Amino acid sequence: MTVLVGVVDGDTPGRDLLAPVPDVGYIFIDPSSDPPPQAFDVDALLIWNPRSGVLRENWSRFRRLRWVHAGSAGVERVLFPELAASDVVLTNSRYIFDQALAEYTITLMLALSKDLLTTFRYQVEHRWVQRETETLSGKSAVMVGVGPIARRTAQLAKAFGMSVRGIGRTARGGDPDFGDIASPDELKTLFAETDYVVMLLPSTPQTEGMVGAAAIAALKPTARLVNLGRGSTLDQDALCAALRAGRLGGAALDVMRPEPLPADSPLWDVPNLLISPHMSGDHAGWQRDAADLFLRNLERFMRGEPLLNVVDKALGYAPPERE
Repeated sequence: MTVLVGVVDGDTPGRDLLAPVPDVGYIFIDPSSDPPPQAFDVDALLIWNPRSGVLRENWSRFRRLRWVHAGSAGVERVLFPELAASDVVLTNSRYIFDQALAEYTITLMLALSKDLLTTFRYQVEHRWVQRETETLSGKSAVMVGVGPIARRTAQLAKAFGMSVRGIGRTARGGDPDFGDIASPDELKTLFAETDYVVMLLPSTPQTEGMVGAAAIAALKPTARLVNLGRGSTLDQDALCAALRAGRLGGAALDVMRPEPLPADSPLWDVPNLLISPHMSGDHAGWQRDAADLFLRNLERFMRGEPLLNVVDKALGYAPPERE
């Protein structure tokens, strides 16, 4: 019996990346138009761009759907209440972005420590101004979130000579990368002692506004904050106020509210703030890696085996072995 797979194309169609599979039929769905009638008979759905509303808008029309795969690590735009309450399995593309995100995080930390914003400004102004900058070596970092991306980032940070702590859902000791992992209750205490805060949280009801004004106020005036998780987890206004008042050494945001950031947003002009357009995980070849992961899972699906990267719909993400 043929398994039907619906493929909701993203901004860059990924249909050429999906190799033919025996007994599998692909139905490609353009998110900008109404799905064809045969799309509602699919057994599985691959959603390249999680911003697409195809599934939610047509949820009641899918008659045989048993599995949804997101071509992203975050699933908050896919995990709507009806899907969460159903028996449909949701998987994501966890792990394929880890190295790229970790490298990007370290890049932002280096950019802040080396004051590259000032260097770039001086270049535009044709000014030759020599000055001292800082090293990452000897500094401390707190990873807010201890998933696989944070774990890889911690490993790279240690290679630069940094000390690293982690904040997870629960406190526990003896972690090979974070040592003693703290609970969210200890957030302000750890913030008061650290040089860098690195936020790598998923967007869930539990993480909404997790780093708020009180936590930001606890940071040292020389501390810096980097957010590559989700904009919903940070009090963006409190961060900007601290930067404008000179109460924080600097910050870098790859995620923010809203996205895309409007051209007239005051966020663009906040001093000592580095902004990038949610691109930290978009490494060359990521779509090929995501397609390969989906095809491996498709083989498991057809054999009736457990799928990879199953999202815990109560938590809102696919929990790693160690969290």
